[in-house]
Amino acid sequence: MTRPVFIAALAGLCIGLCGCESYSPRPLNLTAVPQNPPELQKGGRLSFRDLDRLVLEHNPDLRAARAKLGISRAQLMQAGALPNPQFSVAAPFFVGGGDGVSGYGLGLSQDLKSLVLRPAKIEAAANAAAEIDAALCWREWQTIGTARRLFVGLAMGERAQNLFSRTRKLVEARFARASQAMNQGNAPSALLSPDLRAAAEVQKLENDLQRAQLARRHQLNALLGREPEAPLSPVGATAPPLNAARVRENLQSLAERRPDLIALRYGYQSQDARLRQALLAQFPNVTFGLAGGRDNNGLFTIGPQATLELPLFDRNEAAIAREQATRETLRLEFEARLTATTGEISALLSEQALAERQLADLKRRMTSARAFAKQADAAHGKNLLDDRSWQETQLTLFTLEREELELEQSLLVGQAALATLVGDGLPRILMENPLVEPPQASAL
Repeated sequence: MTRPVFIAALAGLCIGLCGCESYSPRPLNLTAVPQNPPELQKGGRLSFRDLDRLVLEHNPDLRAARAKLGISRAQLMQAGALPNPQFSVAAPFFVGGGDGVSGYGLGLSQDLKSLVLRPAKIEAAANAAAEIDAALCWREWQTIGTARRLFVGLAMGERAQNLFSRTRKLVEARFARASQAMNQGNAPSALLSPDLRAAAEVQKLENDLQRAQLARRHQLNALLGREPEAPLSPVGATAPPLNAARVRENLQSLAERRPDLIALRYGYQSQDARLRQALLAQFPNVTFGLAGGRDNNGLFTIGPQATLELPLFDRNEAAIAREQATRETLRLEFEARLTATTGEISALLSEQALAERQLADLKRRMTSARAFAKQADAAHGKNLLDDRSWQETQLTLFTLEREELELEQSLLVGQAALATLVGDGLPRILMENPLVEPPQASAL
């Protein structure tokens, strides 16, 4: 009597099992394995041109973040999957009370509400996946920006080290001569104090710079996925200046190019789709299907069946209110980020302009100072200028050279920050095409 029921149940079980995935273990690697890009294996020479590419290829955090893209792809696949129909089986056995047979019943039904909500779910998942793509692109921008600032600091720090070393030798030589003169009774002890203080100050500057350089090297090696003590030698720290006028013009279209702003826009669109999904979910759910079988009298029946949910107590008001509040929050967050970003770029452009004017003025003063130092060298070589006066001239030139280095480093760091904020030479993502494109040539 129950043979048809058994066959139907067995067929359903086989259909369900044929599409199952299998499990494969993937044990963790408990030993740190730092990378060493082939380009950096011989002496660790690193150029500014290769920096961006090496960071994108070898940064461990970025590699882990890219793996998360598979999660959003799976969520999009899940959102697009059609809802499974429901198959029901009933087998009421005849146990007595008169003539009769054992009956059975089969039913197949489909939830119609899931079909209605499916387009909104797909749209929400697609925008959420695009949001993750854009957020990853923004993370790449930030990582490259940090690497550029560290690179500039290392390169300019090496120039500063040479300047500090040369100055320290000069101050130490002056201190040694003053000390000798004092020991011989040819100079008062008060003359030694300024030289001692100057030597200590230069030594402190050099020590501070050495610690800062070591920290920068460790941080840059970490961004490249290398061991902290791996050799690293930056080659050059120059980059074409950004066109300030063009940057200001492109501020109006910043929301079309900045990955963080694009990510917020995709997030807003995803939330808007969730709100529409919640609004659709307030209507009663209907399940429609087909049922058939045999009753205990041996009569066969078949026909449609429907189930209607009665929205007496829950009309999805709480979910709608939650989604509306979340959408409004995302709207305000986007507007705040856009305003802050525009102001940050404008402020940085203004600061760069001031630093450029100061550097131009300093270079004019440097020209006069170098000419005067050259004359002092000539006079000192002819014994027309005493050692202390000549050394004072050299120390004045050191002060100006140090100021020049600081201004040049400030300009380069600001330029790197501006390039990060506007995406100059960085990977791109567009609102119309949420796929990360390779870095483009400088467009600003």
